[in-house]
Amino acid sequence: MYGYPINKTASPSNSIHSSTIEVLGEGSVTATPDRAVVDLGVVTEGPNLQAIQADNAKAISNIIQSMMSLNIPREKIQTQDYRIEVVNDYVDGKQIFRGYKVTHLLQITMDHVGQTGKLVDTAVANGANQVTSIQFTIAHPEFYENQALSVAIQRARQKAYTIANTLGVTLGAIPSQVQESPRPAGPMPYMATAKFAASSVETPIEPGQLTIKAAVRVWYLFA
Repeated sequence: MYGYPINKTASPSNSIHSSTIEVLGEGSVTATPDRAVVDLGVVTEGPNLQAIQADNAKAISNIIQSMMSLNIPREKIQTQDYRIEVVNDYVDGKQIFRGYKVTHLLQITMDHVGQTGKLVDTAVANGANQVTSIQFTIAHPEFYENQALSVAIQRARQKAYTIANTLGVTLGAIPSQVQESPRPAGPMPYMATAKFAASSVETPIEPGQLTIKAAVRVWYLFA
């Protein structure tokens, strides 16, 4: 919510003059993602824990090797989750042991977003039976963050001059204070869901566009 108070009382900073116009400026820019982060892996179940652990480990090893065959460095492949759980059935209110479940999820980072579908298909072909998340981000968002910040400052200045012209007062050319509002560490990741196509067709996954936002609170002196 925007506020345009003509302050005659104490301001947020002791350095701000008592006659000020306070405005909030918001800016945003869009950018094409250049990095994909995919969480996928293997879930195995059965009554023999050692057997399903071995099956799981073999499948994960195959997936890792297949990812490296796509020129994804091993350091871009990281275990995200590993769990062993007891699986029970409930019959007539009674808990009956059924077996175990082993879950091993990998997080894979790829700098060629156009190959995300191929990455998913390759992993599935080599044993993956879980794809839990696909995110698209920007490797170096600073350029776009600065653009959004510039837009936010320009909009704040336009608002301040509109208020000053309407009131018939003279606005100082330079703000007395500028405060950047907190923002996330980076652009909000774009979430996608893989839709598995026929084996002869690559899974279509679209990276879309990311929106990077910034906001500032600006105080101008007027006379």
